Amino acid sequence: MSHETPTEQPVTAALVVIGEEILSGRTKDANTPYISAHLANAGISLREVRVVADIEAEIADAVNALRQRYAYVLTTGGIGPTHDDVTTDAIGRAFDVPVAINEEAVAAMRLQYRPEDLTPTRLRMARIPEGAALIHNAVSRAPGYMIENVIVMAGIPGVMQVMLDEVMPRLAKGRPLQARAVRVSAPESEVATPLAALQTAYADVQMGSYPFFEHRRYGTYLVLRSVDDDRLDEALDALWRLIAEHGFTASQVEES
Repeated sequence: MSHETPTEQPVTAALVVIGEEILSGRTKDANTPYISAHLANAGISLREVRVVADIEAEIADAVNALRQRYAYVLTTGGIGPTHDDVTTDAIGRAFDVPVAINEEAVAAMRLQYRPEDLTPTRLRMARIPEGAALIHNAVSRAPGYMIENVIVMAGIPGVMQVMLDEVMPRLAKGRPLQARAVRVSAPESEVATPLAALQTAYADVQMGSYPFFEHRRYGTYLVLRSVDDDRLDEALDALWRLIAEHGFTASQVEES
């Protein structure tokens, strides 16, 4: 099912990053920022990220907790061919459904592997929980899948990205979050109190402050975010008035 028309209701998501290699620091997580930006462009707000070890019960617990709270739960990692790739079994456990070789998944993998190369080890990647819809993968052909509101993808960034592109048309879309950013040549401590007052006046506009140190001086980036362009511009005008009142030096910057 396609959901290309944005809804007025917020569409939320959580991400479960699975893998001992992420927790140990051996591998840097490149997927979270990519997924966050991709979802934001579609008006889907990523609200929570959990990093979980390759332990079936812990993955199942995380997925079950999050799928009750958010419109979508995405997972990355743990669907490869090795013994520690336990995500699929964890998803079966979370939904209390059996996991078995899926013939559609096998057919997809035949596009990549010769029959003699489809070993029992590789066929582990064709094991899919009952009731899940495949997410096809043009890179290595071993699919991900979506079951109810849970989207299960590979951990390898290049493979995850094509899976995410493939599944996005099935998801409900919200209004994309817009942002305005201002660079203020003043320490965050000096900006904090007036910004807090502005946030109170514009409670529906997200406001963040991000300190930096450059050329031996402290400064602060102020970022305003909202799905409502008009309201965002009103808050930005109020911010410029606040900056003028306090005598701060500031400039507007591009914010993606």
